[in-house]
Amino acid sequence: MRDRIALALKEAAASDDATRQCTLRLICAAIQDREAVRARGDQGGALDDAEVIEILAKMLRQREDSVRRYEESGRLELAEEERREAEVIREFMPRPLSDDELHKAVANAIAETKAKSLRDLGTVMGALKSRYSGRMDVCKAGAEVRNALN
Repeated sequence: MRDRIALALKEAAASDDATRQCTLRLICAAIQDREAVRARGDQGGALDDAEVIEILAKMLRQREDSVRRYEESGRLELAEEERREAEVIREFMPRPLSDDELHKAVANAIAETKAKSLRDLGTVMGALKSRYSGRMDVCKAGAEVRNALN
């Protein structure tokens, strides 16, 4: 994953795409920051792809939130800039689960955890998050689990 990001940064620098280049630098900086925090602790070492995806997902949520806020305040040019940054980040995210895939994943997680009621919601969500981290909308998955357990 990091190699793909580094290669994309080199290509963006060669093509003089300022927005793409800036966004990729922000991604690299976020990864390096997380690694620096780990190095200060006992964990040390490079981040794995799942941790990089977690960072990207957080950055994507921030951009989407900014777009919404800028549009509400009438700052459309800033909203468009945030949209372009979000598109660059999305390139490195895994393909999200479709509605059908999410439905099947929830059914499998409920069967695996032997969930019977809404009290088991946390267990089912934990199983889903561990298996489909970065690929599912947690709010959508939670609603699907609630519907299935009712």
